[in-house]
Amino acid sequence: MKFLTMLTFLIISVSSYAQQAATQPPPPSIYQFVDQMPRCPYDINTYMAEHLKYPKNAKKKGTQGRVITRFVVNEDGSISDVKIARGIGDGCDEAATELIKNMPAWKAGKLDGKAVKVMLDQPVQFRLE
Repeated sequence: MKFLTMLTFLIISVSSYAQQAATQPPPPSIYQFVDQMPRCPYDINTYMAEHLKYPKNAKKKGTQGRVITRFVVNEDGSISDVKIARGIGDGCDEAATELIKNMPAWKAGKLDGKAVKVMLDQPVQFRLE
């Protein structure tokens, strides 16, 4: 009888612990704010001015404006998951995506001294002169 009582108590305890562990959300794998935000080790404005390719269709139509890109700086500083948060069309969104995808590595963001993935937004300006 004691054995059955102890076994029942053990099963209830393990079940209750498993439910507590399952209800705690896992830590996010991609952060938006960390102790040390990622840093671009070069002048990003110069990089964009030198590498941005204005789409011919956008030039022809006179399309101008700001594309907002969203991307992840990985633990090693590489850039991934480039998306358009706000676009202007006529090929500018694709040109901005390529520009960001091809950026050299950044200095990774850190949380509690450990490099982590951080999501950032970067505007890309398209202006005809």
